[in-house]
Amino acid sequence: MSPRTVVVIGNFDGVHRGHWSLLQLAKQSEPDPRLVAVTFWPHPMSVIRPDQAPDLLCSLERRRELLTAAGVDEVVVVDFTAEVAGWSPEEFVDRVIRPLEPARIVVGENFRFGFRAGGDPDLLAELGAGEFAVDTVPLFSDGAQPSSSTLIRHAISEGDFGRVREISDQVFRMSGVVVRGDRRGHQMGFPTANIKPAPGLLVPADGVYAGWLTRLDRADAPRWPAAISVGTNPTFDGVERRVEAYVLDRDDLELYDVEIAIDFYARLRGQVKYRGMEALIEQMHLDVDQVRHILRAAD
Repeated sequence: MSPRTVVVIGNFDGVHRGHWSLLQLAKQSEPDPRLVAVTFWPHPMSVIRPDQAPDLLCSLERRRELLTAAGVDEVVVVDFTAEVAGWSPEEFVDRVIRPLEPARIVVGENFRFGFRAGGDPDLLAELGAGEFAVDTVPLFSDGAQPSSSTLIRHAISEGDFGRVREISDQVFRMSGVVVRGDRRGHQMGFPTANIKPAPGLLVPADGVYAGWLTRLDRADAPRWPAAISVGTNPTFDGVERRVEAYVLDRDDLELYDVEIAIDFYARLRGQVKYRGMEALIEQMHLDVDQVRHILRAAD
C-alpha cells in the first residue's frame, strides 16, 4: 500500500523554525506519510502588490534544499501569476490540491488562499470534506513572539545575526557565481571572491561581517572562515553594490566562475569611506583579527 500523502502549503521563505515545526507535525499526522510541500514562486505579493513585496531570504533552489533537509519528500512549486491570483478558493483546490490526492492538509492558522485571500483553513476543510482532513497549526513562538520570515528580515537589516539564528536555527546565506571585480583586494593583500546580489533577494545592510565561504561545486568542500564586505566600496567612489568575501589567510584560491555560498555570522561595523588605500588596509587588518576571534569562539 502506498504511503498516505500529507500536504503542507506555504511560502516557506527561509524555512525557519516555525516552518520546521509545521513540517514535523505534518510528518507525525499520519503513519509513515509521503510529505509534499506546496510553495509559490515568485512571492504572491510581487504579483498582487509589487510595491509591497518583501525581499526574499533565499532563492527557490535554496528553498527546495532546506525543505528537503526538513524531511519533505516532494516540493511542488506553483508558478504564481495574475491568473493564479484570480482563482477562487474552489479553483485553487481543484487545480493544486486535488491532483496531489492528499489524505491530510496541514497549514498554519494564518493560511489564506484564493482570490483576495477569500479562503481560510475552515473553508479548506469544508471543500475537502470526505476527501481529506485539514489540520490547522498555531504560529510557532519562542515564548516572546511568533517565528516569521518578517522577523528574520528585520533582524538581518539590523545586523543581529544572533537573533537570526535563534529564529531560523541557521545562518543567513547568500550564494552566487564569483565574478571578476577590480582586483583591489589582491593589490592590498586581501583577495576577495565577489558575487552580485540577485534581484529580489535580501542583502544585509552595508558593512563588514564575520562568516564563512563554501564553494558549491564540490560536495566535500570545506567551510572557510571569511571576512565579508557588503557595499559599494566608497573609499574608491564605487557605485555598484557588491558582496565580497576574503577567506582568512588564503591568497591561492581560484574561484572565478565558481558558485559559492557566503554565510553571515556576525556584524563588525558599518561601511566607512577612508582617506586612501593605506588607511583602508590598516582597518582591514583590524577587521580580519576581529573576524578570526569571533569565528574561533563560534566553533
